[in-house]
Amino acid sequence: MTLDPSTDLSFTRKIDAPRELLWECWTTPEHIKQFFVPKPHQVTDCEIDLRPGGRFNTTFNVEGHEMRNDGVCLEVVEGRRLVFTDAYTEGWKPNPDPFMTAIIEFEDHPDGGTRYTATARHRSAEARQRHEEMGFHDGWGTVATQLEDYAKSLRTGADASS
Repeated sequence: MTLDPSTDLSFTRKIDAPRELLWECWTTPEHIKQFFVPKPHQVTDCEIDLRPGGRFNTTFNVEGHEMRNDGVCLEVVEGRRLVFTDAYTEGWKPNPDPFMTAIIEFEDHPDGGTRYTATARHRSAEARQRHEEMGFHDGWGTVATQLEDYAKSLRTGADASS
């Protein structure tokens, strides 16, 4: 994928968890609630219909304010790539004020774990700039750390029950 620096933001990190587990975290509503926004903010609701055209809806509580973000899955490559956007809602209804398209990619890392990349594509340079100023890199970095910690807790829980 070729990034356009005027409209795209991207973040890559090695995460110490298997690709399949990170995929499960990103595609299961109950898991999304555990890591998807930087704490102390919370995901209070999540609905995922994991297929192109299926819903990817999240509701956040940010400092006491509820923020709903409805969108659709655009691409689902099992265990490897999830693309969703708020440019449309389920049934391909256009959103009058979309924010971004997210591209989440998982690759096996040669040293173990997963090479995790999150890319945000924006409809304009101004929207990209706004997202960067909102703290894209710090925010998505925090989310990646929360994802890693949560995935490790799932792995530890599975190990403990064996």
